[in-house]
Amino acid sequence: MMLLPCPWCGPRNATEFRYGGATGARPDPVSATPQQWREYLYTQTNPLGWSREGWYHRAGCRRYITVERHTGTNEVRSALDTATEDG
Repeated sequence: MMLLPCPWCGPRNATEFRYGGATGARPDPVSATPQQWREYLYTQTNPLGWSREGWYHRAGCRRYITVERHTGTNEVRSALDTATEDG
């Protein structure tokens, strides 16, 4: 069982959440080429190590959080409220 630390609800089973994918820089809608959009939308990496991911707490507070998780061990280093993140 993997526990995710929700900033509002406390530690919860990952089955309460919906995985939103790894977070990354989104291409500029004005200047991005079709090739850049295809790569952003369809080319996914699968790194072993620490990754920043978006999760939605669908069975709890219904908020989005950003989690730093090790993809090999599922160890969670931090969880942040997506709405209050800088940047």
